[in-house]
Amino acid sequence: MAGGHKWAFKTKLRARAFGWRGSQTAAARLKEAVTEIKTVGKSNPLVAGEGALALMERLWPAFEQIDTSSGALGSAVNKALGVLIPVLIMAPADPKTRAKWLERLYQAVLDDGVQYLFPVEQRWGEIAVYPELMNEYADLLTPSLQRVWSDSVPGGYLIGGTIGLSCLLEVGRYGDLLDLLATSRHRFWSDHWFGAEALARQGLVDAAIAYADGCRDPKLRSYDERAIDRFCEALLLRSGRADEAYQRYGLRTGVGSTYLAIYRHTVRSYPGRDKRQLLLDLIQTRGDAGKWFAAAKDAGFLDIALECARSMSAEPATLIRAVRDNVEREPDFAVQVAVSALRSLLAGGGYDPIVTDLHAAVGHLMAAARRIGREDWAWEQLQAMVAEPCSTGREHMRTALRDVLQRGMLAPAAAN
Repeated sequence: MAGGHKWAFKTKLRARAFGWRGSQTAAARLKEAVTEIKTVGKSNPLVAGEGALALMERLWPAFEQIDTSSGALGSAVNKALGVLIPVLIMAPADPKTRAKWLERLYQAVLDDGVQYLFPVEQRWGEIAVYPELMNEYADLLTPSLQRVWSDSVPGGYLIGGTIGLSCLLEVGRYGDLLDLLATSRHRFWSDHWFGAEALARQGLVDAAIAYADGCRDPKLRSYDERAIDRFCEALLLRSGRADEAYQRYGLRTGVGSTYLAIYRHTVRSYPGRDKRQLLLDLIQTRGDAGKWFAAAKDAGFLDIALECARSMSAEPATLIRAVRDNVEREPDFAVQVAVSALRSLLAGGGYDPIVTDLHAAVGHLMAAARRIGREDWAWEQLQAMVAEPCSTGREHMRTALRDVLQRGMLAPAAAN
């Protein structure tokens, strides 16, 4: 019997087990629980399914009092559910057992105070496994969704309503699903993804893309736009329409914590495309050329990197580090980037730069110029900068540069 297994995580993830500042500890306990379930699943997938269910039931009661404002705990829960949901789906439970599991899980969804279990709602049809169970929850929730969405007072919401949409999709009741979604006044992507996916599963690629594009809302551009782009891109790629996917969506779907990571992600998504042109396309599509300096430099396209460096959006500290690293390897590149960094410091670029940044840039500039015999040219550039106006608030930078020139310690003659 699956219910006879003793789970260690149950004693650690009990109701109100964590206080207001317990996010980090809770995430660690959650990770331990997932590992425990995965280990059991290697030998007994049915017991692992019961464990996954038990852990899902405990999420809200255990985490209820934790401050979740940082988002760290929510991310940990989503990551855990990404492992637990497949375990629950693959568990070899018969229809009667799975029906009981769904009853428990449905109650957990209703009790969930912050929708930790929303990913479970989205995949409920898969979790149900059996068509009769999918139809049961679809029929249970469809009337309520129709009533809430057609109510004269807008803004209604049905807890667990996504379960009904998931079941209609997975059981193949595409017409019923699209008719139901048509009653909604607002085309929220979290709901209407199911409609777009229903069209896609019927082979109606262009209709699915048009349906998805019709869900765009400028007010939700920061999240839904990106999710819609990813859906449409993936659908076109699966349909063998890679060029169209790239041109229409691919340049907006790359993700990463840095612009370099975004570039690399896009390269992996479109391995056959020219990398140089891909970078140029990204810069043109996403703008803010200065932010792409590191991506261009690391990709080896130094001419593009120089153009990015000349943009006021380039961070001077990033440019100065690049100069330092390329004084010996690419001195021609280094001197140009150093001049751009100094001009940016004087023109107001960078986040709270300090005078030592300027000193470092000057030092690296002259070191690189010395290697290629352009010391006179570099010194002339510094003199021209001092003579030009600077941005308000950067007068101290110009004064510091003037002091360097007056001391003449880095002047070409002194170097000789």
